Amino acid sequence: MHGNKLIGNRPAIFEGRNSRLYDFVSRRLLRGVYRRIADDIADAAPPGGHVLDVGTGPGVLLVELARLRPDLRLTGVDLSADMATTAGRNLSEFGDRASARQADVTDLPFDDDSVDLVVSSFSLHHWDAPKDAVPQLDRVLRPGGRLYFYDFGFAPFDIVDSTARDEAMLTGAPVRHGTIRTGVPLFPRCVRHVLTA
Repeated sequence: MHGNKLIGNRPAIFEGRNSRLYDFVSRRLLRGVYRRIADDIADAAPPGGHVLDVGTGPGVLLVELARLRPDLRLTGVDLSADMATTAGRNLSEFGDRASARQADVTDLPFDDDSVDLVVSSFSLHHWDAPKDAVPQLDRVLRPGGRLYFYDFGFAPFDIVDSTARDEAMLTGAPVRHGTIRTGVPLFPRCVRHVLTA
């Protein structure tokens, strides 16, 4: 759990009433953060590409991305069934080019080399087994595809990087690690961490 017992995969905290509260907070208070990340991903995603959002929550990032890039196929996955259902509802206006489903990052239900870009925003710090996620992320990404993490500084980037290095995965380009402005006073910056298949 990367040294913090309070953080981890706890899908139950994103179920029921809590899922509705998180949806409200994401759509109202944190929308600016998701718009900033969507701008970043819109610039990075290839024309007509498939973008996978891991830990999509209520799908707010994908909604913003769908508005910016109507050419993209967008899929969100979340460990919480309620979050996946909420994301599906929020994405319904985009028809069959945007969808969400329940899934675990350590067992992604996608074909090999089927995704052009994976994004995960403020989810990595919840993952119990980031080491087990790396092979799955590498497997679904097409050669040259990129993985974008946006998270707090305490997220286990070091575990992702060391696993990728030790297993010779996601090593298509040097890792890029820096911060970006979120536009939200609550946390004005977050880490952007990029790996390439």
